[in-house]
Amino acid sequence: MQAVQFTEHGDRDVIEYGEFPDPEVDDDEVLVDVKAGALNHLDIWTRRGLPTINVEMPHIPGSDAAGVVQEVGADVGRFEEGDGVAVASGLYCGECEFCRHGETTLCKRFQILGEHTRGVHSELAAVPAENLVPVPEHVDWETAAAAPLVFQTAWRMMLSRGDVSPGEKVLVLGASGGVGHAAVQIADYVGAEVYATASTQEKLDYAAEVGADHTINYEEENFASAIRDATGGRGVDVVVDHIGAQTWQDSLASLAKGGRVLTCGATTGGNPETDLNRIFWNQLEVIGSTMGTPGEVDDVLELVWEGAFEPRIRDTLPMSEAARAHEMIEEREGFGKVVVVPDSEY
Repeated sequence: MQAVQFTEHGDRDVIEYGEFPDPEVDDDEVLVDVKAGALNHLDIWTRRGLPTINVEMPHIPGSDAAGVVQEVGADVGRFEEGDGVAVASGLYCGECEFCRHGETTLCKRFQILGEHTRGVHSELAAVPAENLVPVPEHVDWETAAAAPLVFQTAWRMMLSRGDVSPGEKVLVLGASGGVGHAAVQIADYVGAEVYATASTQEKLDYAAEVGADHTINYEEENFASAIRDATGGRGVDVVVDHIGAQTWQDSLASLAKGGRVLTCGATTGGNPETDLNRIFWNQLEVIGSTMGTPGEVDDVLELVWEGAFEPRIRDTLPMSEAARAHEMIEEREGFGKVVVVPDSEY
């Protein structure tokens, strides 16, 4: 098969698209004929190299993909050849205390396809059957590939962990990215008043299209000051911050007393200066969240398939241009998700 791959960590020039051995299918796995994949910022970090993770080289990146079942393992009963499926990339043991209580994202051996193990940006991918979600015939492959990771992440973070409620004021940072534009839609869906930040007017217009009530260009004004002005000095109830070091103190400064900041990532660094005085005096909550449980994945993707949520696609490229796809993510070009398609399907 042909696959996106790299043999060492580094800049975009380490990415290649070429021959790779076809995957072997274990008894609990399904062989997927991949029709489309999608990028996440996680792919950038994995390519650059993460200090605590040693991946097998050559490494195939990619946590998001969708396609057609080509073969099923001996123990698989949920799927059969010809079914349309999307990948839910969280891997868990199913046996530890957290898994047995349904909290699979807290699994002691939790991993993510494409980060800790070989991913799915290839013509074929062998994936555990429990990590696949049926895709209805009316859903196109780009949508099916682009939705799972960001929408499950935003859904769990905002509803299961963050308990965002109707009427609350919610600020979503980086609304033009994958998780950001999913978070805007989910906040709007539950009836919150949504504030969103982005770096250009075009991105702000897109954020408004998918549900933002108020938009802030963070290149032109400090978003914490803008929030204070817009709310009469009160602040918002919730800040969704997946940016990290660059935004952390302003995120805390944007919160009303008793507010909470939700985080699922740190694209600008994971060790920000914080403000403990503000946290304890204003009785703020810092809530972390990672990916979603199988039930949460099912719930949010059903709403995507129904059209309640829309993963915006900024561009679709052949997998042979994966380096360009990485560049679009790194340089923050456009709004929404970048999709890559096997050259044979492009």
